[in-house]
Amino acid sequence: MSSNLSYALIMTAAGIGIPVLAAMNAALGQKIGSPVTAAAVLFTVAVLAAWGLAAAFGFQGMSKLAIAPKYLFLAGVLVLFYVLSITFVAPKFGVGNAVFFVLVGQIISAALIDHFGLFGAAVTQISVSRAIGLGMMVGGIGLTRLT
Repeated sequence: MSSNLSYALIMTAAGIGIPVLAAMNAALGQKIGSPVTAAAVLFTVAVLAAWGLAAAFGFQGMSKLAIAPKYLFLAGVLVLFYVLSITFVAPKFGVGNAVFFVLVGQIISAALIDHFGLFGAAVTQISVSRAIGLGMMVGGIGLTRLT
């Protein structure tokens, strides 16, 4: 299997997990009456799992944390914002609607990150055909919500 196909399959699985995570954590937040506590539980489980994986791989990269640009650590705040917002909004707005707007935001930010090569990403300029394709993706996602 080619690397690109493997990457596509891994990212498809990650994409499948996003609405499942949203629905499960939103349900937990409703059951316990606190989206913030549900998010804290989610992150506790995630941290324990991540530390377990880090240990299994010999804590690779730990010695280089001190020299990493500190602004990159703010990605954790973005994850927190996503989890809190989806946990709070999904029960009221619907998982499908919430994830629809997450996807629109992902398409926009991914295109900009690629266009400008932000955070060390490979540069993929937004051409006219790429912009049309991105617009079609957003339109297609929108069509799925017209029910």
